[in-house]
Amino acid sequence: MADLVLVTGAGGIGRRVTELLRSQDIPVRVLVRRDDERAAEVRARGAEVVTGDLTRPETVAAALDGVRRAYFGLSVSPDQLLAATVMATVAKAHGELELLVDMSQMTVSQMTATSTAESRQQRLHWLSEQVLDWSGLPVVHVRPTTFLDNPLFTALAARSIRENGTLALPFGDGRTSPVAAEDVARVVATVLRDPGEHAGQVYELTGPRVLDMTGVAEEFSTALGRRVSYVDIPLERWRTEVLANAGLPRHTEQHIATMAGLHRENRYDRATDHVERLTGQRPLTVEEFVAARKDRYLG
Repeated sequence: MADLVLVTGAGGIGRRVTELLRSQDIPVRVLVRRDDERAAEVRARGAEVVTGDLTRPETVAAALDGVRRAYFGLSVSPDQLLAATVMATVAKAHGELELLVDMSQMTVSQMTATSTAESRQQRLHWLSEQVLDWSGLPVVHVRPTTFLDNPLFTALAARSIRENGTLALPFGDGRTSPVAAEDVARVVATVLRDPGEHAGQVYELTGPRVLDMTGVAEEFSTALGRRVSYVDIPLERWRTEVLANAGLPRHTEQHIATMAGLHRENRYDRATDHVERLTGQRPLTVEEFVAARKDRYLG
């Protein structure tokens, strides 16, 4: 199967990419850590499922056997850099890839070798890009901004909306252009389907427009059919009273807290047309994303 694509992970972006590729009859192999319900879902789509670990070279090598295109991405994890290094070294020895799509994040574009304001996860993504570039592999870096699917705009937002009709976040007057995971997945699937001239490119993915948080709250209001107001709360108070009670791993919690602080510093005030230019379809607005998940926010 000359078009066999390796996708890492059966959840999040990986699941969506697999669904899109299989809908076009492109053969897909999915590397999962556990053969669970999510693995069963992608198998039901006609994908081949193999178990392994991105930090173990022998399982990555087995997963790459016969593969010409691959998507590399994993959820927020302290193993990000190790996994990227393993993928780079094994794929280089493998010697058959025509394209490797790396899931990074837009913050990398503002980072330097010595910057310290970013989260540990963001630093790991910056280092991962360096390793993959040094490898000489045909890599394309996909850098989405904040996901609309992030707890900042889903679970944490839903809690305050149900309690008192507010979007309570410590973003100050910072502006943002969050993007839906499904739009990011469409970009990844498009690139994997037709590698073309993508190797060596960096694609920065955002929503269709930049909004301050009052504007975001207005889109929530329209989508939910009820008044939602933005309430700016001090970052440290939000971190200790809200985020600390969300039950997230410490690494993830530190990452989200840092993202909130960077929003307050207006580091997310940017928008690109890369989603629409690559896929021919504009990305979802905040209003469209929330309206499609109305019950999750209103309970």
